[in-house]
Amino acid sequence: MTDLDRLLAWLPTVGLAPAPGTRLEALGGGIANRNELVMLTIGPAVLRRPPPGVLAAGASDMAREARVLTALAPQFALAPRLIAFCDDEAVLGTKFQLLEWRSGIAIGGALPAGIADGLPLVETTLGAMAALHALDPAHVGLGDLGKPEGFFARQLKGWTARAAAVWPEGLPAAATDLIAGLAAALPPDSGNAVLLHMDLKPDNLLVDAHTLAPGAMIDWDMATRGPRSFDLAVLLSYWIEPGDPDAVKSLLAVPSLTPGWPGRAAVAARYQAISGFDVGDLVWPLALARLRLAVAWMQLYRKWQRGEMHGSRYQGFEPLALAILAHAAGQFRKGAL
Repeated sequence: MTDLDRLLAWLPTVGLAPAPGTRLEALGGGIANRNELVMLTIGPAVLRRPPPGVLAAGASDMAREARVLTALAPQFALAPRLIAFCDDEAVLGTKFQLLEWRSGIAIGGALPAGIADGLPLVETTLGAMAALHALDPAHVGLGDLGKPEGFFARQLKGWTARAAAVWPEGLPAAATDLIAGLAAALPPDSGNAVLLHMDLKPDNLLVDAHTLAPGAMIDWDMATRGPRSFDLAVLLSYWIEPGDPDAVKSLLAVPSLTPGWPGRAAVAARYQAISGFDVGDLVWPLALARLRLAVAWMQLYRKWQRGEMHGSRYQGFEPLALAILAHAAGQFRKGAL
């Protein structure tokens, strides 16, 4: 049986039915989780599941995402509605979800043709982030999501362990130096915990192709509670500037090299203006976010090495991960963003 056959057999168990002639149509843009369009009698839906093969600890948590969307969708317009969740891995080999399909485009490392400067996308992204952070986690039913106490210490410990897993022969020198520096300067917990998306960049927003107004915020599998500075730091970890080393410019996750776009410091200042919150010194959170990014890219590279991921794009992820680490260590030593 194919995945489609198995899905069609499961749908009636949750009161759903396929539209005539439905098939699984891959939705582009993502580099890890699989997203496919499937037509149901109630309308289009997105079948969302992890990538094939071995998953890193805590990665692609479909159960977490399903819980978050169930709580958020009625009160946060950008959160797609959960249609159904399946925790029986016998159906498709992994847990999976069916989500409400939303129209819009996801913009990655380059602006689409016809968009002159795309600067409204910066405002859209920061406005969406500020709107998420303004929610009261307890009010939306997520007051017990994650463990915000000791957030930075726990994140550093977790990503250090994941780094050791993807470099079993020994950590690169830049990773060793960076981890030691972060551990020696661990910031204290600060302020009230907010809802964090944990990967909120433009390609995790679906926007109108003409106005760049937001229509949906997607990819919630890492959502938790913690300091708002880390969501901003994660965005800035992808935000490459013209003066950055050439070796990191192939990241191409955000169109930040577009002429006229703001740099990282300006983006941070703009978030503070929109949200009304001073996020404080971002040097430490950004260094941690870059460590996280480098390790995540190496996780995908290892999956590609094992034959679990396909496509030439992953071949360059190892040198890019090393370049991100070197950049992170250098910026952290200088106390710079």
